[in-house]
Amino acid sequence: MATLHIENVVRDFDSWKSAFDKYDNMRRDKGVRSYRLTRQHDDPSKVTVDLDFDSVTRAEEFCEVLAKIWQSPQSRAELVSHSAPQLVDLVEARTL
Repeated sequence: MATLHIENVVRDFDSWKSAFDKYDNMRRDKGVRSYRLTRQHDDPSKVTVDLDFDSVTRAEEFCEVLAKIWQSPQSRAELVSHSAPQLVDLVEARTL
């Protein structure tokens, strides 16, 4: 499994989340298997997105799609900033 890790600063979480949700079908069609959203407890405008893919190739292809999304007027209105996507490999997952 490959994961794209992205750190965002958003203007308003609820508004950003509404815009994020509109891309669910596109994410599924482009190979996203699952995702996790987290926020910093002391600064809820800092949102982390982890997108999981079956392969590195699918994750790399999604980076091109993501660049187009970030250029959209809606995305520009919602995001203060975002990090470049970091491609990470799942090494171990354990439930205790």
